Amino acid sequence: MFMENTLLRVTGALFCHDIKRAALHTDVITLNSAADGKFIKIRPDSELGQPGQLAHKVFVALIKKHSDYGLPVQTEISFSKRELNALIGRSTWGGRDSEQLSRALYQIHRTFITTYFKKGEGRFIEHSFAIFPEIILERREFASDPIEACTVRLADPIVESLQEQHFTCLNYELMQRLATIGQALYMRLFFHFANLYDGKNRMSLVLQKRYEAICTEWLGGLKVLEHKSRIINDQLGTHLAALTETGFIKNYTLDRAKEGEGFVLSFWPGELFFDDYDHFYRQHGQRRPNRIQATDQQAIGDPMRVAQLFGERRDGRPLAEGFVSSADVSAARELLAAIPIDDIHAFIDYALNEAKKTNFAVRRLAGLRQYIPGYLAWRERTAARKAQTAARVNRERGEAEKEAYKQARREQAEALFETLPHEEQEAILAAAQTCAARFSGSLRNSMTHFHKVKLTAERYGDRLPSFEQWRSAKTS
Repeated sequence: MFMENTLLRVTGALFCHDIKRAALHTDVITLNSAADGKFIKIRPDSELGQPGQLAHKVFVALIKKHSDYGLPVQTEISFSKRELNALIGRSTWGGRDSEQLSRALYQIHRTFITTYFKKGEGRFIEHSFAIFPEIILERREFASDPIEACTVRLADPIVESLQEQHFTCLNYELMQRLATIGQALYMRLFFHFANLYDGKNRMSLVLQKRYEAICTEWLGGLKVLEHKSRIINDQLGTHLAALTETGFIKNYTLDRAKEGEGFVLSFWPGELFFDDYDHFYRQHGQRRPNRIQATDQQAIGDPMRVAQLFGERRDGRPLAEGFVSSADVSAARELLAAIPIDDIHAFIDYALNEAKKTNFAVRRLAGLRQYIPGYLAWRERTAARKAQTAARVNRERGEAEKEAYKQARREQAEALFETLPHEEQEAILAAAQTCAARFSGSLRNSMTHFHKVKLTAERYGDRLPSFEQWRSAKTS
């Protein structure tokens, strides 16, 4: 699984693993507050509270599937109903399961991240975003119906950072064997072990972290306990034991802090860490192209986008209910079989305009199917007109360019005449006067000049640039 580095740091504080307290956490969380010009603020939704353990489970599954999409880095992640079942580990799928998933998604969606960084020349950059800035849910017909599918868009800063290869590789098979607290501990431990490991300090590698900082920064505000026995027996012991049993950590200790009150946890990496490190980094484990995303996009993502666009264009405003109906999604798949996704916006506008002409109040996307033949014919006519216009513009541009070349060639020939030896100038001028002899007055002078330039260009054309040379020099 590929986890973008800033996202990995944020997730520790973002998700609260205390089931009873998560929904009550609405205060702003600040990371690295002591670091000048490099700190992060997390603002949970005042109504939904801080994302909890289910939201963490959903988040990990979404990021895993995004990793499976491979390259190029995609912006959207789509899930079918079957995948939604597996997403939250339920054998059945009903209204209660659906709403729990919906709440978890919206807890992440409505939590805002603000990063503060100092860049070159003392500039201060503040960037605010939601990890999932957009969520589209498909329900059968009503807001109370279970979710049938979903599409989630990943924040642009995260996508851009992934494109720049700023990510940490994680062992998803191992993570599936851990509870959410174990997953959170594993992600941060792997990240820090990898930063500390230089290939030579295998035997001396150890990571130490204050217990209360782990509760705040790694586990989203988990309650800080005062007694070692309770920390081990009631809170972290089972999760640390699981990490030890897998071989990811060799050992850990919980000791009283030498300075101040509280405890310090020390971690020693196990063989599994070194094996994964060698696989992910030394053997150049990397994102690869994958066809899963294309299938998801065609089967889920694009139809949901079309259904969303129809609802917004029909009503003239963003979707009020926050979901699209299965009937509209099904109709969207039929439309996409006849019309490319890039043309859908134009088709919907065309069809709604045609329906308006006959006072047909369209309520469902299926009502637009009757306008497909007319749209295709309209598109063909429009394409023909565009082709004709483009051809005419190109023709006129070519003619203008040729005329500009002729003018430039005349000017260059006139300049060339002035550089010719006197006897050659006299010969050209005599021939030009002969050609203009049948004219009189000022017209004879104009014609003499015209033939002088023309004869110079004919006799010394090899000294003048060709059309291709002139155009190339002009372009340069």
